[in-house]
Amino acid sequence: MRFRQIEVFHAVYTTGSISAAARALHVSQPSVSKVLHHTQYQLGLSLFTLVRGRLVATDEAHALFVEVSEIFERLTSLQKTVGNIRNVGGGHIRLGVVPSLGLHVAPLAIARFRKLHPEVTFDVQTLHHDALFQALYERTCDVAIAYDPPLHPRMKRRVLDMGQLMLLFREDELADVGDAVPISLLDGRDMVGLTASGPVGDAFTAELKRHGVVIHEVVSNQTFYIAAALTRCGAGMTVVDEFTARAGSEPSVRFRPLDPPIRFQIECVFLEDRPPSKAAEEFIALLASIIQEIRTPAA
Repeated sequence: MRFRQIEVFHAVYTTGSISAAARALHVSQPSVSKVLHHTQYQLGLSLFTLVRGRLVATDEAHALFVEVSEIFERLTSLQKTVGNIRNVGGGHIRLGVVPSLGLHVAPLAIARFRKLHPEVTFDVQTLHHDALFQALYERTCDVAIAYDPPLHPRMKRRVLDMGQLMLLFREDELADVGDAVPISLLDGRDMVGLTASGPVGDAFTAELKRHGVVIHEVVSNQTFYIAAALTRCGAGMTVVDEFTARAGSEPSVRFRPLDPPIRFQIECVFLEDRPPSKAAEEFIALLASIIQEIRTPAA
């Protein structure tokens, strides 16, 4: 089957009629009918039958659709890739970011970039570290922004900035706190923990062990912004990245860096054989400048 045949079969199967398929494909009904009839003749299969004036897919069509749908998605992706304009004058950026950067940093960067280049469109995914790299492998995103991503022979990494972990707490939990909170102060405290927070969470756990600090994890979860929400609601203190801390602070909730500080790199990651387009390169530069801008105010 050629792509046109796959496209027509997919449209007829999903819409349920020749006329609806023609509208979806922006072609005439006779054109759809001709391709469909030729496909059935070529395959030697009856794919649709007419029942009371309606097209009904046959068992053969159902079996074929399972295979065709996957091929159709890949071919559609290929068409988009081929048609992607590789300059700032236009194009489409498929961006993957860790959830904490999806709270404020990425939306702000996208909004500013769209004002400069309204013809550029975006697809944004907020994914945890493992899912981010899987999205790059499967080519469902072009560029990923992550914290301390692991080394991989197929991946290119570019450091955008440094970040650090912050203790997020309600005012009534810590009185007269200074500019930084000693890690030893967390010993025995009720805290909202992170069960799967990636390399940054692993770094915090390692630092606790190094200092012999044992926290009382009253709630465990997998996402920084949920941890911040739990702290705001009074479930206990938590340690999150500084961007989540800044986005989640309010008059009754404060944040401070830890002492000694726990820092991490904010990096842009992409496939070695699929470098960012010119539009994506400019966006990455803008994102880096916004990260610096957000980090400028003192905690």
